[in-house]
Amino acid sequence: MRDTSELELMLKGYGLTTAEILYHLPDHPHVLQTYIWQDYDLAPKFPILFGFIEFWRAKLDGPLHSVHYTHRKLIAPNEWRKVDGEFLMH
Repeated sequence: MRDTSELELMLKGYGLTTAEILYHLPDHPHVLQTYIWQDYDLAPKFPILFGFIEFWRAKLDGPLHSVHYTHRKLIAPNEWRKVDGEFLMH
């Protein structure tokens, strides 16, 4: 588990990265299977995604065919502000 919350990661510049991984089945190499991976990562270097891909290549049997990814920052540090007041309306 992470030591930081998702909100803290987003405030540090992390964004949600989703990758669609196509790989060959080990027993049937002509058949492709899809795996969806999602985690918070830093663009443009994507160290967590590339770490997962290296883990896949080293430890898993299904050879990779292709990886398609998208990245979106959900909030940025400049979009976060403290509010000290509240208006109540009837």
